Amino acid sequence: MAKASEVCRALSLSPSTYYATSQRSHQSLELEREAVELSQKNPRYGYRRITALLRRSGHVVNEKWVHALRRRHGLQVRKKQRRMKRVHPNEALRLTASEPNEVWSWDFVFDQTEWGSSYRILSVIDEHTRQCKSLRPRRSYRASNVIEVLEELIAEHGAPKYIRSDNGPEFIAYEIQDWLRKRKIKTHYIKPGSPWEQCYIESFHDKLRDEFLNREIFYSLAEAEIRLEDWREEYNSERIHSSLAYRTPEEFAACCNPAFRATPTTPACSSEEITLNHNHRPNLIASTV
Repeated sequence: MAKASEVCRALSLSPSTYYATSQRSHQSLELEREAVELSQKNPRYGYRRITALLRRSGHVVNEKWVHALRRRHGLQVRKKQRRMKRVHPNEALRLTASEPNEVWSWDFVFDQTEWGSSYRILSVIDEHTRQCKSLRPRRSYRASNVIEVLEELIAEHGAPKYIRSDNGPEFIAYEIQDWLRKRKIKTHYIKPGSPWEQCYIESFHDKLRDEFLNREIFYSLAEAEIRLEDWREEYNSERIHSSLAYRTPEEFAACCNPAFRATPTTPACSSEEITLNHNHRPNLIASTV
């Protein structure tokens, strides 16, 4: 039987590495495997989010250990931080969502199929719970198409008190203005050229682009519609948010429901915790119409 030193020499393996690996427990190796698989499945997740996912699975794990493990496997997320212009508090009216269905935000994001055919995605999110209500791709959008989407969402989730948007032609059309007025839904438009005033939808689009659109190729609009809906459901039910105390949007929305009962995997939110989670969010600047 060959000695360990001879095996290491044949495999060009450091003896210290061999002994360190051979003495590790099965639980430790299994934890490392699961952490690597989670990181590879979600390549744009940072080590803190991976740590939270492991803890949700019942593991007792340290953030520094996960960070060192990901560095060793070359799984770090490198992303340059963009600088945002600060808006003076007195320049516009502040509007911050304090409950579900209080403020919705909507906007368009552009993409294209493999053959270069472009399409637009209408996204709608709840700013309080971070839930994505809709991701609808179409070749083009008219005011009537936007109203159709809103009618479906209101029938399913109820009507919001406010809707925040930019000054795109689809959002400022008279047809939409009249329809929103009949529904008694107030509008908040950001100032032209100030996307930071619509920070929640911009942040959502950044995640959509980084974690999904940049990683997928669609061969038709029908395929894009199906895959976008699958990702939307995964985003709402599986993707945890650090600003929501590492809960999913659906779990946080359930916390806001008085009938919610905590489970071992979804502990209840205290009122102080919900307040703290939202106090650190950026102030929203918008003009009222």
